[in-house]
Amino acid sequence: MTTPIVETIWYTRCPVPTPVGIAAHLGWFEQEFGPDGIAIETLQDGRNAGLRASHIDHTLQHSFRQGGSIPALWARSQGADTRVIGLTWIDESQLILALPQSGIRTVRDLRGRRIGLPSRPGQRIDIFRAAALRGFLGALGLEGLGARDVEIVDVPAQDVGAAASPQLRQFFSNPASATSRALYAAETRALLRGDVDAIYAKGSLGLELAHLIGARVVTDIGFHPDPKVRVNNGSPRPLTVDRAFINARPDLVARFLRRVADVDDWGREHPHDVLDFLGRETGSTHEWLRLAYGKDVHRKLVTGLAPDAIAALADFKDFLLAWGFLPHDFDVAAWVDHTVLDRLAIAA
Repeated sequence: MTTPIVETIWYTRCPVPTPVGIAAHLGWFEQEFGPDGIAIETLQDGRNAGLRASHIDHTLQHSFRQGGSIPALWARSQGADTRVIGLTWIDESQLILALPQSGIRTVRDLRGRRIGLPSRPGQRIDIFRAAALRGFLGALGLEGLGARDVEIVDVPAQDVGAAASPQLRQFFSNPASATSRALYAAETRALLRGDVDAIYAKGSLGLELAHLIGARVVTDIGFHPDPKVRVNNGSPRPLTVDRAFINARPDLVARFLRRVADVDDWGREHPHDVLDFLGRETGSTHEWLRLAYGKDVHRKLVTGLAPDAIAALADFKDFLLAWGFLPHDFDVAAWVDHTVLDRLAIAA
């Protein structure tokens, strides 16, 4: 049987800490596949704007994606023939913010108050609404409260992809980090106007926002001792690939995964460089990155398929389905493909 020829391998990642992003900055994918004459292309390159929809629906062949789990789950739910070949769990700040004058000091004080959820009804999947709802419900649940105990206020928000000009994007290594700087703009305006009493924000951008507007951090569930509380769009982050690529060229898929997995050992030896690369991905300084992702973030770049991480992904899928964010149910365990990681283990 003739081995199918692959001329281009594609990858895409979100403007957040990911091993794929670090491997890309290190030039490892070009090093790995260049000698074979295989081109490496990223959807973050402005030349490939016409294919950028695959970052969400993952329809592009010979492509890998690592980032928030909501788009990956949605794509699989609506029929994309993808497989999860790795999971990375990097905890991050998940903040409930309120203004000092609101009188909200603890999560219990949210009872009867207005929580702002962004609303982008024109998008195929309202990623940030789902993440905010999960964050709020996770925090409320710790005090025996739920959605019925608060008033949910829809906050109309701009499409994140339209939030920055091309002129601004050119100054960011990952252009998506330019648009993400305005991610919480609508909720912040609603909070400052007094239209809502509390909002959700995460990561280094969330911490910067809290400091900028003088908001009170009511709680940060991002480092709660119970991992079930921390599960959200970024915890864990799946690495997915189209199944046809695995079937046709498992050798190439395994080589890509190996370079992603190699980031773990590299990161442990290069903590300062990790922060440099994460800064280029997120647009945040070292100080904010340490606060948002922990001082040992360079030790959290493991790519694997730990049973607890798979269970967390399945739990999050159930949440999204129950709240109407996914069109169809599916089996997460069956979605996970262990063969590629097993191939690396055998080779080692």
